Amino acid sequence: MYFLGGLLLVGLGQLMVWKPRLFYELTERWKNRDAGAPSRLYLFSTRFGGVLMTLAGLGGVLTLFL
Repeated sequence: MYFLGGLLLVGLGQLMVWKPRLFYELTERWKNRDAGAPSRLYLFSTRFGGVLMTLAGLGGVLTLFL
């Protein structure tokens, strides 16, 4: 169970790190009436959250082997 959850977290984390604008399109754009581009702060915080999510996912995957 931790393995599958870890893989899911790693996949979402990598999406957030490498494609934060796509993550914005999927999760936040519908909330804005203007549908403008995401701010620099949003992009930074999404990438930072993606790094943390990837690390958490790797921890979940590694629990299987330890």
